[in-house]
Amino acid sequence: MGLVLVVTGSLGWWGAMALIIERVAKLIDPSHVLNCDINPLVSCGSVMQSWQAALFGFPNPLLGVAGFVAPIAVGIGLLAGAEFARWFWALLLVGVTGAWLFVTWLFVQSVYVIGALCPWCMLVWAATITLFWGLLAWLLATGRLTGGPGRRFGEAALPFVWVVVLANYAAIALAILAQFPTLLPSLL
Repeated sequence: MGLVLVVTGSLGWWGAMALIIERVAKLIDPSHVLNCDINPLVSCGSVMQSWQAALFGFPNPLLGVAGFVAPIAVGIGLLAGAEFARWFWALLLVGVTGAWLFVTWLFVQSVYVIGALCPWCMLVWAATITLFWGLLAWLLATGRLTGGPGRRFGEAALPFVWVVVLANYAAIALAILAQFPTLLPSLL
């Protein structure tokens, strides 16, 4: 789990930081062409200009740059042999669950309201999805959150958590293809 936390946290942090770098470059030079503006559909610029990109009054990627440090640090701690209290795991899961809910909302906004896909945002989505489902199953399976039925469920589910992650990715991919039906022929 330590490695999963470090890898997903690092990928999410990288995506969030890339968005901040591009936003700053655009502020410095309004004629700057964002590295993630590929076409009208795949366009960070379209997403960055929306009100959803700064839901709390500041750019959303700042949440990622700050927030993804936690799973990286916890993962490094686990790899070093650290043990954490149940309350600590519960707080980490609350934060990761909030991140998963937020990226799910951002996905819906991006696809159904804004009508554009941001590649760096999608990297953050992918990292958060893997982080959430992996952490949840692992915490249940190891009894770090609960014992009894919760632990038995987690033990049964943990070997198949990759299926849940893939199903979450597939749901996003199908929603994107349904919303942008001309995308599939251009990918083939």
